[in-house]
Amino acid sequence: MSTVRNLLRFLLISSVACIVLLLLQRSADPCPCRDAVTVHKEKALSANGTQVDPSVKKPGMAGAEDKLPEILSRAAMEDKTIIMTFTNQAWTAPGSLMDMFLESFRIGVRTAPLLKHLVIVTADAKAFAWCERVHPLCYAFPGGGANFASEQRFMAKDYLDMMWRRNRFQARVLSLGYSFVFTDVDIVWFRNPLLRIPVAVDFAMSADSFYGDNPYDLDKRANGGFVYAKASPRTVAFYEGWYEARKRFPGKNEQDLFDKLKRELAAAHGVTAQFVDTAYLGGFCERKKKVMDFNKLCTFHANCLVGLKMKLERLRGVLDEWKKFKASNTTVLTD
Repeated sequence: MSTVRNLLRFLLISSVACIVLLLLQRSADPCPCRDAVTVHKEKALSANGTQVDPSVKKPGMAGAEDKLPEILSRAAMEDKTIIMTFTNQAWTAPGSLMDMFLESFRIGVRTAPLLKHLVIVTADAKAFAWCERVHPLCYAFPGGGANFASEQRFMAKDYLDMMWRRNRFQARVLSLGYSFVFTDVDIVWFRNPLLRIPVAVDFAMSADSFYGDNPYDLDKRANGGFVYAKASPRTVAFYEGWYEARKRFPGKNEQDLFDKLKRELAAAHGVTAQFVDTAYLGGFCERKKKVMDFNKLCTFHANCLVGLKMKLERLRGVLDEWKKFKASNTTVLTD
C-alpha cells in the first residue's frame, strides 16, 4: 500500500513539473518560428508594393500631401473659397511672371487683402523654397516623378501630364469642401473677379473670345487659365466625369476636352456653367478686337502668346498701362 502511494506521489509531482516547464518555455518563446515567417512575408509584400505594413510610414507620407487640409483652412474666406495658382522654377525666377502676378495684387483695387486667401502650389523644390520666402501659404505639388521645373512646351507629354494633374488637384480641393478660384500666373489682377460671378453658378471659366451678352451660352472658346468652381457633390462628380472622359479622347489637354464636352458634362451632372465676359477677364486674344476698359477689367491674361519672354514683355506693358490709369483716376476707381 505504501509502495502504491509513493508511486502516485511521484507521478503527480512529475506531471506538475512538466506543466510548469512547458509554461515557462511558452512565456519565454511565444512561437518564434511563426512570427519570423509572418514578419518576413510582410516585409516581402511591402517591398514589392503588393501590401504595405500600416505601422511603417514611407518617406513623404507625413509631408505636403497631409498639410493640404490645414493650408486650405488657413486660406479660406468665410464661405470656404480659396484662390490658388500653380508655379514652377521657370515662372518664379527674379523678374519673372510670378513677381508680376504678386505685384498686381498689391497695386490693384482692394486686391491686396486677397493675398491672404492665395495658395501657391509649386511644382518643384526650388519653386517651393522660393514660395516659402515670400508667401505664407505654399503647397508642394506631388509631381509623380515628372520634371515640371522648366517651361513646358505646349501639348508636349509633360505639359499634358501637368495639366491633368492640375485638374485632379482642383477636384481634390472641391472634395475637401472648398470652392476655389484658379488663376494662371500669367494673369494680372486689377479687381476681385468673384464680384462678376453670380452666386448661383457652380462653374465658371474664362474665354478667349466672348460673343453676345449671354454668359450661359456655352458657344465660346474655353480658356482654363481662370476657373471658378463651387464645392458641392455635383461639381465633384462633374470633375470626375471630366477626368474620366480623357480616356475617350487621348492626347487632349483638360481645356480642349472641356471645350468639346462642356454641354454634355454640365447636363450629365446638373452643373450650372458659364463663361465670364472678356470685358472683365480680358486677354491678348481679343486685344485687337476689344479696347481695354480699365474701369471694368478685373484681370488680364497673357493668352494667345507663345513663349515666356513674350508673355513677360507684353504683360508688363499692360501692367504699366494700369498703373498710369490708376494714378490719373484715383477718385473714380470702383470694384
